Amino acid sequence: MARRLISASLAIPIGIFILWLDRKEMYLIAIAVISAMAVYEILVATKYINHRLLAVSSLLFVISIPFILNYDVGFLNTRYISFGFIIGLFVLMLFSHARIKFAEVALVSMVSLLIPFSMSCIGFMYDQFPSHRTFTLVYVLTVTWIADSGAFFAGTFLGKHKMAPEISPKKTWEGFIGGIITAIIFGLLLGKGYELIMTAVEGELTFKVDLLFLALFAIPCTFLGVLGDFTASLLKRECAVKDFGNIMPGHGGVMDRFDSILFVLPFAYLIFLQYFPVVDL
Repeated sequence: MARRLISASLAIPIGIFILWLDRKEMYLIAIAVISAMAVYEILVATKYINHRLLAVSSLLFVISIPFILNYDVGFLNTRYISFGFIIGLFVLMLFSHARIKFAEVALVSMVSLLIPFSMSCIGFMYDQFPSHRTFTLVYVLTVTWIADSGAFFAGTFLGKHKMAPEISPKKTWEGFIGGIITAIIFGLLLGKGYELIMTAVEGELTFKVDLLFLALFAIPCTFLGVLGDFTASLLKRECAVKDFGNIMPGHGGVMDRFDSILFVLPFAYLIFLQYFPVVDL
C-alpha cells in the first residue's frame, strides 16, 4: 500500500504539470513515450524482444503513430503506414520463419496498433473539445483509475466472491461493485467541481454540465476498465509474470497502470462525439 501511494505521489504531479502546460506537443510526447514503454514491457514479458528487428520495427511504429495522427487529416496516410507496417512484419516472418512464428507477428501487430491508437484518443479529445479539453481528459482518466482504486479497497475489505479466479484471483464482485459506486460518485464530484471552479475563476457560469450523464457514463467506463485489466492479466498469466514491469513500485509497469484505459479512451471519444456533456450557455 505504501509503495502504491509513493508511486502515485510521484506520477500525479507529472500529470498535473502536463495538464497545466496545456501544450499539444507535450501531450504527443507523453502519449508516444507511454505507448512505447507499454509495448516494450509486453515484448519483454513475451520474450519477443529477443527478435530484435521485430521489436525495433514495432517500437519505431508505436512512437511515430501519435505524431502521424496529429498531422494526418482524414487518417489517409496513417492507414497506408499501418498497412505497410503489417505487411512488413509478415515479410519479416517469411524471411525469418525459423525464428519468428505467426503468433508472434499477430500479437506484435495487435499491441503495436491497439496501444498507440487508443492512447492517441487523448490527442483527439484535446483537439475536438478545445473549450473543455482539460476537464474532458481529467474526467475520463480519473473516473477509470478511481474505479480501479475503489475496487481495490472494496475488494480488500469486503471481497468474498471471485470474478475470474483463473485470470485475476484478487478481483471480486464486491470490489467491482465498489469500483462502480466510486466512479459514479467521482463522476458527479468532477462535474460539479468543474462548474464551481470555473464560476469562481470567471465570475459567472458560462456552461452547463450534464451531471446525470457523467454519473451514468462512469458505469460503462468501469466495465471497459475491468475488461482492459482482465485482458492484461490474461496475457501476464500466459507469460508467467506477475507484473509487466517495476518502474512504478506498488503498481508494476506502465502497462499495468494504463491497461484499464486502453478500451475506455476510444469509447469515451466516440461517445463524446455524439453527445458532449458540457454545453456552453
